[in-house]
Amino acid sequence: MPRQSPRDQAAQATHDDPRLGAEPTAALAAARRRAVRDGDRQIDTAHLLHSLLEHDPEVRAAFDGGPQLARLLGYLVQRSIGYGLRWQSGVEDSGALPVVTVVEGLSPLAAAALEQACARAARRDGAPAHGIDLLTAIVADPQARAVEVLTHAGIDVHGLRARIEDGPEGSLEGDLEEYVGGGETAS
Repeated sequence: MPRQSPRDQAAQATHDDPRLGAEPTAALAAARRRAVRDGDRQIDTAHLLHSLLEHDPEVRAAFDGGPQLARLLGYLVQRSIGYGLRWQSGVEDSGALPVVTVVEGLSPLAAAALEQACARAARRDGAPAHGIDLLTAIVADPQARAVEVLTHAGIDVHGLRARIEDGPEGSLEGDLEEYVGGGETAS
């Protein structure tokens, strides 16, 4: 069997990762298309958030319903048609997360979020990660672009975390402490 280069392995990990369920896989593919269409250098957490909202009813259900979700989607559309231009020249990386292997085409925070979502699913039941696992990981870092988008759209990130904790996937608190480090929580 021929050896794969690290670049080939990274590309494979983002396309056909068996650790990702159907919704996160579809969201990742849509985020990749969105980033390319928008001329962004990398897929960031805001791309992933936008795509998760489009592809996963469980993620949509984590929000307070119609008006809040409509406001968030409107903000994400604004971001994709110009608001995010200031992000095109930079790489999303807060430095607060553990270093992960760079995955081609993903910002360091987006790559870390995917890894964290898979780790969360493995700890829960060993099944592939769900969209809610990825949402949990996306909102873990206060410096993530997705958290900035949520905040600008008037979403209470702490309230969102509480709804996720109360949901069927179980507690998020330990995941956040491990992910952000030292018990810090995102705001």
